[in-house]
Formats: sequence, structure tokens, C-alpha cells
Amino acid sequence: MDLYLFHLINGLAFKWDWLDIFGKFCAKFLGYFLLAFLLIVLIIKFRKYWRMVAEAVVTAIFARLALVEIIRYFFPRTRPFLSGTNVNLVLVDMDHAYHSFPSGHAAFFFALSTIIYFYNKKLGFLFFSVSFLISLARVFVGIHWPFDVLMGAIVGIFSGYLIFFLSSKIIPHKNIFKKN
Repeated sequence: MDLYLFHLINGLAFKWDWLDIFGKFCAKFLGYFLLAFLLIVLIIKFRKYWRMVAEAVVTAIFARLALVEIIRYFFPRTRPFLSGTNVNLVLVDMDHAYHSFPSGHAAFFFALSTIIYFYNKKLGFLFFSVSFLISLARVFVGIHWPFDVLMGAIVGIFSGYLIFFLSSKIIPHKNIFKKN
């Protein structure tokens, strides 16, 4: 199933130049725009969102640098372009050439999205949508398997729930779910 979905998504590469450019942009640069947007939200409404941003960043870093690396240590998996599978390699990512399971990008951005969703549903939905696009693009450009990004998303969402729960035990969230 993983191989089938990979070829279905990656098979769209090199058919349309605009799609290849969009895929590269989403896989490599869209996350920076998401982080910049989060920084702008923090600057504009610091008092309201400082805790959300702090928890989101801590959660994303925890998901990417702790959980993903632990899983990769026990379950190493090569990237599609190194596996001998026929891959349309749109983006060469040799900085992280070896292990692909789970996706660090998916874990990072879905962790960020989960925390943001707890504080602001509309903004959280936007972040989840962009995180999905980033993850899908990583498959499209040939550097992740679909199962890698799915598990990365699960790790990220789990991290978000965990950190949100733990932080609420330390400093309770006041009226966070109160309707305005």
C-alpha cells in the first residue's frame, strides 16, 4: 500500500513544470512561511498568544528532536530515492539522506498545529492544512514514503496532546475553551 500510494503521488512529478515548482516550494520553503506567520501573530497579539507560541515551539522541537530521533534509531528506513525504487526525484535533500521514518517535517509541523488548534481553532485548522500540504509535498518530490509522513503526523499530534496536557497540569489554561 505504501509503495502504491508513493507511486500514485510521486508519479505526478515531471508532468507539469508549475506542479514541480509548487511541490519543491511546499516541501522545502512553505514551513518557513508558516513559522514567520506564527511570529507575526506573536508580535501583533503578544499578550494573548505568547503561551500558545511558546508551547507550540517547545512541542515541535520535542517531537522532531526527541521522539523522531528515538524512533529512527530503532526503526531505520531509507528514503525512497535511496531504496532502489523508481523515483521521480524532484528535490534532492542530501542534508538528511539516510533515515526517513518518521518524517521530521510532518512531526514538527503537526505538533505545532496541534497546540495552535487548542488555542485558536481557525488558526489551528490553517496550520493543519499547511502541515498536510508540506507532508504531501515531501512525498511528491520523492524524499518520503506516505507512511513516513503519516507516522510523523501521528507523532506530532501525540506530542501536542502530551505537552498541552502536561503544561495544563503545571499552569492551568484559563478559559481556553470558553466561547467568545
